[in-house]
Amino acid sequence: MIGEVEKMIAVGLVWGATNAIMRRGALLWDQALESTSRSPQQANPSKPLDKVLASVNSWLTLLSIWQYSVPFLINLSASATFFAILSQTPISLTVPVTNATTFASTAVFGMLLGEKTLAGHALLGTGLIVVGVWLCIT
Repeated sequence: MIGEVEKMIAVGLVWGATNAIMRRGALLWDQALESTSRSPQQANPSKPLDKVLASVNSWLTLLSIWQYSVPFLINLSASATFFAILSQTPISLTVPVTNATTFASTAVFGMLLGEKTLAGHALLGTGLIVVGVWLCIT
């Protein structure tokens, strides 16, 4: 059976991977919004109801992009797992381990997906995070 620390690391890895993938989906959303021609009034609605409807439409457009919505659902599943872990472990261990793992895996998965990063700095930071997580769990 998987131990609690392994679950924390797994949640951090899933969050990090889905963060990087959702960022790509959000870029597709930006492109979709830019490609739709809008009148000046639609681009900046003045009535409160128009603002709400524009916001709902924008969110529905985002969720209709599977490259965003599928990783988002996986990310939410990891969040549910995180809260289950919190009920069984000390918050002073769970939060630092999970968040550090998330940060490191977001950087690594971003690099794997071809994002422009300073690879040396990202790898050094990831190594320091790994050492920090190791210190937390030992």
